[in-house]
Amino acid sequence: MSPTEQQDHYADTAFRADTIPPQTPPPEKSVWGKLGSNFDVARLPWGHYLGINPSEFEYEYSGGWYRDFEYMGEQDYHDFNHLNELRWSKFVDEDISLIYRFFRFWFVIVSHGFSLIGPGGGKGGGWFFSAIAMVLLVLLLVLEVFDPSEKFPFGALAVPLSVFALCGVATVFKTLFEKHSIRFYKSNQNWSDDVAFCRRSGLVKSFQGNFPFYEFDAFIEMAADMKGNQRHTLKVRHRYPQFSKDKHSGLPLEFTFPTDTGSIAERYAMWDMLGRYMDVSQPLPDIPRLEPFRHLDPATKAFDEAGKRGRPATYWRDLYAKASEQELKQLREEHRKLVDAAPWGSRPDLMAQSVPGYGDSYTAEPEDVNAYGRFPNKADRFVERGEAKDASTQNKPENH
Repeated sequence: MSPTEQQDHYADTAFRADTIPPQTPPPEKSVWGKLGSNFDVARLPWGHYLGINPSEFEYEYSGGWYRDFEYMGEQDYHDFNHLNELRWSKFVDEDISLIYRFFRFWFVIVSHGFSLIGPGGGKGGGWFFSAIAMVLLVLLLVLEVFDPSEKFPFGALAVPLSVFALCGVATVFKTLFEKHSIRFYKSNQNWSDDVAFCRRSGLVKSFQGNFPFYEFDAFIEMAADMKGNQRHTLKVRHRYPQFSKDKHSGLPLEFTFPTDTGSIAERYAMWDMLGRYMDVSQPLPDIPRLEPFRHLDPATKAFDEAGKRGRPATYWRDLYAKASEQELKQLREEHRKLVDAAPWGSRPDLMAQSVPGYGDSYTAEPEDVNAYGRFPNKADRFVERGEAKDASTQNKPENH
């Protein structure tokens, strides 16, 4: 497909990292905005992609996409998937009643919270509750051994036994839910096209309006619980809140992109993948969930037909059809090491060329982003970002 034909398939507003237009400086932050900035570990740079995807997208759990693809078929999987070649949806418009939502919520909380089987086949919360019940049972038995004169508290014995029974029933229900909930995908997986990151138009659609993708910035936000445990989240936030604040809450427009590990590098990889997904000068990220749609995206189709992908058209589908969950888990762990070892820090930020004063803040990043996220201290070494230059060479797809 020629560049002219590709151009016809994308809107004039489609995002390209090497043609970001000039923009106005962001407004002065309010007191609350400055307070919120204190929780931002880093602002992530635009462009200069490393071409590395987050582990949970590179090697998804089989139940995360392959089961859906096999059950739905290619067309329905395209329409009822939150991610395809057209948009990355951030909102589910479910066609179900409030009563159904209420009972489903508590069913999922109980069945998943007390199940002995966790995500990916690991240990679930049921083991924790069963361990507490076991300790209580042992204490009751010890009490009977050391004080046989006392009548055995059969009533108290019912408590740990009930917990064991609850965990067993929850495990069965969770297994049935995961196996059969897919049958109702047309009601509970109706992902919206109106709250989404849209590749062909370059727009981010929301209830507050539609805005160009280049008007958003990515931040690593840190939060801590009462015990001091830290967690980090990737927030993609609109740079001009005066145009996108929620009318009721007054909060700025932002989207959360969660990842399944505590690694900050995984958040960098998520932003890298989102940037490549929205950038029509790039092929779609080569991940299992997007593989069935690669031929539907002009830039990706041209990339694959030129032999630059270096993989069969059904690479991911063939892999998941043959690999066991244990083999996929091993591949996922190996990929996490690759993500953590990638040189995420000190890359130039292309947005500094387009927004006045943009480079005056967040001009440096911690050399080891993961170590800084776990134990930030004054001894951490920061590296300066290089000067932003033309991205046309660095962002060429074949350089990844």
